[in-house]
Amino acid sequence: MASSATEGDKYRPSLNEQEVNNIQWRFGAPPNYDVVNKLFEEGRTKIWPAGSLEETVQNLIKTWEMEMFHKVNFDDYTTVDPNKYRVSLNGRKGVTLEEKRKLGGGYNWFLQTSLPEKFRCYNPEEETVDSAHRAFTTAFPRGFALEVLQVYSGPPVIVYKFRHWGFMEGPFRGHDPTGEMVELYGMAVFELDEQSKVVKVEFFFDRGELLGGLMKGGSSNNYTNELSSSCPFLKNTG
Repeated sequence: MASSATEGDKYRPSLNEQEVNNIQWRFGAPPNYDVVNKLFEEGRTKIWPAGSLEETVQNLIKTWEMEMFHKVNFDDYTTVDPNKYRVSLNGRKGVTLEEKRKLGGGYNWFLQTSLPEKFRCYNPEEETVDSAHRAFTTAFPRGFALEVLQVYSGPPVIVYKFRHWGFMEGPFRGHDPTGEMVELYGMAVFELDEQSKVVKVEFFFDRGELLGGLMKGGSSNNYTNELSSSCPFLKNTG
């Protein structure tokens, strides 16, 4: 790691020394975002003014993502009210934090599908939160960066357009790395309560846009190696 997470993160203000010392982290240590922050700064298409609505929303989303992926206890979340919180994908029924966890959390929840099993190039029902995290951090060793492209409305109901991107420099589920950029665009709605805690989230995007880019490489024999090659708390998402 280039630096300790306890020194803070300029895009995730809650990653400070006091917080990281009192949190149970999924991978045993606080996440370090130095590598993906570099990817973000080199590849973003927007640089929002300090203190602007867009910057505030972008930092909120990055902090929310960090908590969802890395914090074990719901009560440790700073961005959401864990009792009121509901999240939905592409118009599906909203689920609670506990229901999301039972669905596999993380990437598995985001990649829900109604496709018949034989057509699923990635089947979230067969993955755990840890196996999914290993798969994507192996495919994207420099991370999967996030930027907010536009904010259409501010609190209490935030509507924004986002872009995720990374470079497929590692194998994914038996497909060779291509070295190419893989991008995902979408829309989201975050509803905040009177205490500025997120209580409702809706995401809208096409999972095929992400998975299609990861399936372009030829078939390989690296699938077994993928399962143990990545150190998940050193390689992070947006």
